[in-house]
Amino acid sequence: MRRLLLAGLIAFTVLPAAAMAEQAPATAPLTMETIMASPDWIGQAVESPYWGVDGRNLYYALKRDGSSVRDLYRVDPAGGAATKLDPAAMAQADGPAVYDRAHQHAAFVLHGDVFLVDLASGRRVQVTRTPQRESAPQFSADGHALQFRDGNDWYVYDLASGVTSPAAILKFADNPQTKQPDALAAEQLRLFKTLREIKADKDAELARKKALEQADPTRAPLPFWLGDKVAAVDTELSPDGRWMLVITKPAHADDGKAPDVIHYVTDSGYTEVQKARTYVGRNDPAPQSLLLLDLSAHKIWPLKTDGLPGIKEDPLKAIRAQTVAALEKAGKDDQAKALKAPAVRPVTMANEGSGGGIVWSDDGHEAAVQLRAIDNKDRWIATVDFDKHALVTQDHLHDHAWINWSFNDFGWLKDGRTLWYLSEASGWSRLYTKSLDGKAREIAGGSKFEVSQPQLSADGKWFYLLANKVAPYSYDVYRVPSDGGTLTRLTQYQGVDGFALSPNGQQLAVLHSAPYMLDQLAVQNAAGGTPRELTNTMKPGFTARHWIEPKFVQVPSSHGAGVVYAKYYGPANETDAPDSRPAVIFIHGAGYLQDVSMQETYYIHEQMFHNLLVQQGYVVLDMDYRGSAGYGRDWRDAIYRNMGHPELEDLLDGKAWLVKHHGVDPKRVGVYGGSYGGFMTEMAILRAPGQFAAGAALRAPADWMTYNHEYTANILNDPQLDPEAYKTSSPIEYAANLQDPLLIEHGLIDDNVMASDSIRLYQRFVELHKKNFWISLYPLERHGFKHADDWYDEYRRIDELFNTYVKPVH
Repeated sequence: MRRLLLAGLIAFTVLPAAAMAEQAPATAPLTMETIMASPDWIGQAVESPYWGVDGRNLYYALKRDGSSVRDLYRVDPAGGAATKLDPAAMAQADGPAVYDRAHQHAAFVLHGDVFLVDLASGRRVQVTRTPQRESAPQFSADGHALQFRDGNDWYVYDLASGVTSPAAILKFADNPQTKQPDALAAEQLRLFKTLREIKADKDAELARKKALEQADPTRAPLPFWLGDKVAAVDTELSPDGRWMLVITKPAHADDGKAPDVIHYVTDSGYTEVQKARTYVGRNDPAPQSLLLLDLSAHKIWPLKTDGLPGIKEDPLKAIRAQTVAALEKAGKDDQAKALKAPAVRPVTMANEGSGGGIVWSDDGHEAAVQLRAIDNKDRWIATVDFDKHALVTQDHLHDHAWINWSFNDFGWLKDGRTLWYLSEASGWSRLYTKSLDGKAREIAGGSKFEVSQPQLSADGKWFYLLANKVAPYSYDVYRVPSDGGTLTRLTQYQGVDGFALSPNGQQLAVLHSAPYMLDQLAVQNAAGGTPRELTNTMKPGFTARHWIEPKFVQVPSSHGAGVVYAKYYGPANETDAPDSRPAVIFIHGAGYLQDVSMQETYYIHEQMFHNLLVQQGYVVLDMDYRGSAGYGRDWRDAIYRNMGHPELEDLLDGKAWLVKHHGVDPKRVGVYGGSYGGFMTEMAILRAPGQFAAGAALRAPADWMTYNHEYTANILNDPQLDPEAYKTSSPIEYAANLQDPLLIEHGLIDDNVMASDSIRLYQRFVELHKKNFWISLYPLERHGFKHADDWYDEYRRIDELFNTYVKPVH
């Protein structure tokens, strides 16, 4: 659920200012102390809702005031009051459940242990009680066993006997019993009869163990010896217990050198060092391979990827040729040779958070695997031919820029022979189905909108999903027949963040929010209807205030991009405002993030700051520039190899729109943002000197050469292969253009965007003899600030910057 990121944002220490904020009169002017106090005075977002096993209750989490601890609550969706579960009640709570095919049993994980429930009697059995954290419970296809995992090891609990056994034992070493004698050992066996007899005894014992294991089901299985050259990344057990798929990577893959994060203010009083992530291009992700294990016949087959369509093509051929030629011309033959394209492009199959993985059909007879090229230009969904021990491609998605991190959900319909998956093949995230020997079929087509979070109903008749069909900024729950048909809108919130179907498929739990309302939980009929609100976790001191509702506006693009959606904050009565006024443009972070929506904003502090700015006489514009989420593939791909350029064009169009429609003085426009928004602030100040009166760049990546691989290489390719893309896209390359005031702010222990990015840019300004630049460093902050004192100091400085250089009339 995308907007649950806010939970991390609001976990701060309570300060006296928070109490003052809650007690301040609703009509009192906003102050920096109020809006940058601990956000506990606002309320808490409802997090991670799920249905109880019998569907009679809903569970959700709430952060405690003054703590990062989350408490579990239970509420009766029929209208009962919510109850916070104390430690004793937690022992009887449910976890998010899975069900067998006959709907006779349910299973869930609670506090890291597995529980089994008989749905008819309500009898509950604790299957495990271990210090490890078990996960991923699933029922066997016949319903006689419960399967679960501990790390990459799978176990099977027999419901009748209550016996738990390993599904397979994986050994990442060479089998000592099958080691072939070398020349010297063979000579020893030839010479000595006793050694031959000892070897014959060992061989006989091994054969006996194999026979017993195959004939006696009460014994633990013999291990699979997978060799010491690979390590497990993921394992998935088939529901019928016959097969296991194992994703591996090289055992000793070099992740590359990691930079150090220095902690100056510590508990110990000594400076401490922490390793962070590696830089882009210093080592690509380790390639992954796939093994098929037949647990019944005890055999292993590699599933090769060299038959995937396009796997032997080089999508970077033109760029590669240009870079290689430049290196050879410069006499750097070794570097040129290192850029040779692989004969078969390496892939990954386990991409946490961005697709990948393995999905079995309910009966265990079919498996689907999602694979991605490491260059991230191609995605494949393949099934497994168990007779030929081979992958069979079912869908191939190519993107000249990069495959999206989102919209990679996939699975099986209830027939176990038809795949469903999301794809941007049309330019927009769409839902498709495909039988194994048929053609892909789009489910519920339409115009320019995106669908996400598809859930198949328990009876297999419906897909429930999230869509922004009404407007790019408006998200609701829809459903569509699984065999295709009309997309029907079920909710009317326009700010839905997530949802969960009840076990019987009759009710829909809906997590929804609004620009000044944190996520709340409601329930309604799954076919549509009037919702019943179940929670109200907002604080009266916040809700009683009059907050400026953002106006959703369309800024015309002067560069052929159509319109750019934005949120505008201004005074209630603009006709009484001066003809010439100052403005601030806020730039959201992450790049691929949507802040122009009717959901709650991740930037709750910034939203309140915008209210303060309007109170001080400014107007504010918050734009979903090109590269933002919610607007289709082409909008996202617009920044490929050219970060900071299309986005700057959009910001300048936003400025022109403010001047034309809201009486803004073009010489009195400030700009600020954090992370990617900080990067864009630096690009705006350095690439468009004179256009903005001042800028504040927070935790900004000033040089993409020092960011991580997973994000950067998708958009700019590897720096060795595409160095020009990095030069074009990095603010540090434009440092000589600085002429407008720039404030840089960064957490010193940021292990996402290193503080060295800001410090290196600052040093460039020093060496270039620049003026009007400042840096503020925060010793106890990482990428997302956590402490109210630092939030206050950070935004006090931004406010002073704007009031000094943007607001005055010169």
